[in-house]
This record gives sequence, structure tokens and C-alpha cells, in this order.
Amino acid sequence: MKDFEGKIAFITGGASGAGFGQAQIFSEAGMKVVIADIRQDHMDNAAAHFKGTGAPVHFIKLDVMDRDGWAAAADETEKVFGTTPDLLIMTAGVNVPGPVEASTYDDFDWIIGVNFGGVVNGLVTFAPRMIKAGRGGHIAATVSMGAFGAAPMVAPYTAAKAAALNILECYYQALKPYGIAVSAFMPANIKSNIHESALKNRPAHFAETGYNVTEQTADYHYTGMHIYGTEPRVLAERFKKGLEDEIFLIVPYKNGARMVELDLQRFPLMTSIEGTEELERRRAGPPTDEQKALFFEKENFEWDAVRSPVSREEIGFGMAKKELDWIAEEKRAK
Repeated sequence: MKDFEGKIAFITGGASGAGFGQAQIFSEAGMKVVIADIRQDHMDNAAAHFKGTGAPVHFIKLDVMDRDGWAAAADETEKVFGTTPDLLIMTAGVNVPGPVEASTYDDFDWIIGVNFGGVVNGLVTFAPRMIKAGRGGHIAATVSMGAFGAAPMVAPYTAAKAAALNILECYYQALKPYGIAVSAFMPANIKSNIHESALKNRPAHFAETGYNVTEQTADYHYTGMHIYGTEPRVLAERFKKGLEDEIFLIVPYKNGARMVELDLQRFPLMTSIEGTEELERRRAGPPTDEQKALFFEKENFEWDAVRSPVSREEIGFGMAKKELDWIAEEKRAK
């Protein structure tokens, strides 16, 4: 997609974080923007931002796991702006850390339901409408560099992101004959409020968790990581360039190809005893200078900085609930 002026964008998670950055950048590029979000407070803040701009922005409250809600949102978009979106961006996401062996069904159902199910629901809702409209267009989702890795402390998240990447690649191939491009946006650390999701976004019917989740752990998640992430508007500008170039895998960093290569190099090693032993040696050691330089942008991250007044162990960040006695003691909150 090279021409944005006058076209329609539909963005999930568009009222905060990465999605809000995207809403701003594509609105400023001349698009009519639908911001779909589950949190009313975020939509109120976003509405205040756009109020004085005169930009055509419409807000829809949407839980991306709600398929009926998706259909209603698609109908409302067509009613408000006259046709289906030219650009669909699925950015809504949630995450909460904890040992994978402490995960409950609710942990998996909620995290995978949003991060993968939300993408599937968007694709199934809008791809047929976009095909029927016959105007081409672009579909994208904010996936994550986490899709390339297996991270036992955020396993449902990385599993969902890997699945989202795979299904997007399938649609990338399938939608070409219809003139619809597909992209997977692969940021690493973002200055966002995803750390709030476990306490403020999680539905009551998915409340059963094996993870230690408190206000302190949520704050630590932000002050220890996300505060050092790339600014959403900066990422959105890079994302827009990737859409203009119609690249499938948009890795928004100068050495993105090398980052992907490093993340995936474990697979050949895991096919032999010698390779597996080498991989274990690498994992046991500290990150290399190359890894530090590539995966964290130096202008907003200092690897060895003291970033929190309390330790992860003190507050039980990324740990299981203390009552889960089958979990190793060092992985349980005190």
C-alpha cells in the first residue's frame, strides 16, 4: 500500500501503545481511522487526542475474542465510512509472565484467545469483505519478535505469536490473486502498557491463573522492561514504510534480518547431540555484545542499568503462585 490518502484503516488495540501510535501515523497520512479497543478509558484518552485535529476517527468498543462483536464492528465501519477497510491492522495483545508449568487452562485460553484468536477473527471477518469489495488492500498484524523464540516464562504468548505469524504467511500467499497484501509486523520491546493487561484487561471468566500477579509485578514489568521500549510513533513510522514496500516480514530495526537469523539459528543445532550441547552452552552464558546491540536500541536501553528499586525475587515477578507446591521452590513467589 503506497497511497493512504482518503482510505480507511481499522486498528484493533488502537487506543493505546503500539496501536495508538499506528492510529496517529495513519491518520496523519490522510486515512479515515477506526479505532477498536476493549478499554473505554484508553478510547477516551485517544478521543481527546484527536478531538482538535478534525481527523475522521471513529471508535468502536471491541473484545477481539468476540466474533459477533467483530461482525458488528465490520458492519458499523461500512455504515460510518461507506465501505470496508482498505487497511486492517490487528494490534490488540495481552501478556503476563509466569512459569509455563504453572499455566492454567484460563491462562492459555485468554492469552492465546487474544493474541492468536483475535488475529483469526479479524482475518475471517474482513478478508471476505475485502475480496468482495474488489479494491485490493492490505492486512497486517502486530506479531512480535517473540514469535521466533520459545520463552518458558511467557509460553502462551510466544506460542500464540508463532501461530499468528504462521497464519499470516498462509494468508499472504492466498490473498495475492485478489490484490490484497499481508504483512507481519515484528517489533521487540515497545514502550506500551501491555503490563497492565493481567490486572485490567483479563475477563472474569478467565480469572483462574497459576501465575503470581500483583500491582508490584505489573509495575516491575513496566519499569524493568517496557519503559525502555521503542516509542509507538517511531515504530508506526517504520511499520508504514514496510507497508509501502509491501514487505511480508516487517522487522522495524536497522539489522532486522540479522535479528531473525539469530533467533532461528537454534533449530539446526537442535537436530544433533553436538548441536544441542552447543546450544545449552550458549544459553548458560550471558548475551553477546551483538545480541545486546541488536535487540535493544541503545538510545533507550542500558543493559546493565539498575532499573527497579526491588528485585524480581522479592516481589515474585514471573513466578508461580506460592501455593502451587509441584512447582520448583525457586520458581514460586515467597
